[in-house]
Amino acid sequence: MTDRSARPIAVFDLDNTLADTSHRQRFLERKPRDWDAFFAAAPDDPPIPEGVELVLESVEECEIVYLTGRPERCRRDTLDWLTAQGLPDGRIHMRRNDDRRPARRTKLEILRRLARTREIRVFVDDDELVCEDAERAGFTVVRARWTAPSAALEAAQEGEGRT
Repeated sequence: MTDRSARPIAVFDLDNTLADTSHRQRFLERKPRDWDAFFAAAPDDPPIPEGVELVLESVEECEIVYLTGRPERCRRDTLDWLTAQGLPDGRIHMRRNDDRRPARRTKLEILRRLARTREIRVFVDDDELVCEDAERAGFTVVRARWTAPSAALEAAQEGEGRT
């Protein structure tokens, strides 16, 4: 049963939605991909103004929830990055370190679980496949198209279940 007395939630992806990962894409463009270096560079991600502005607007009416494909081992760096950007506190749903399922499966699973008890006002993500599946499932989606798409990151999200 949905708790209508609670504030609705706004759910935000991180990579290429709030955090610009372009400076670390090079680690995914080599063979083999260097995942440790890719995630180690995340604290240096510049914020994406369009995404940050949308979070700050959304917090007026919604509780903020962060939903990322980053592995759990990146939690401390992620929390520190969100704080450094002045973004509101919110629950962070991260991928288990050993979870290699496609982002479209893991994120939709979490969205459905959240929707069982709360209204999801909006879901914001840059991954087109995730967005398509979320829309098909009935969620209101904002497609974060404010960074250049990365073929290497898309392959990682869908084929390797890494982010």
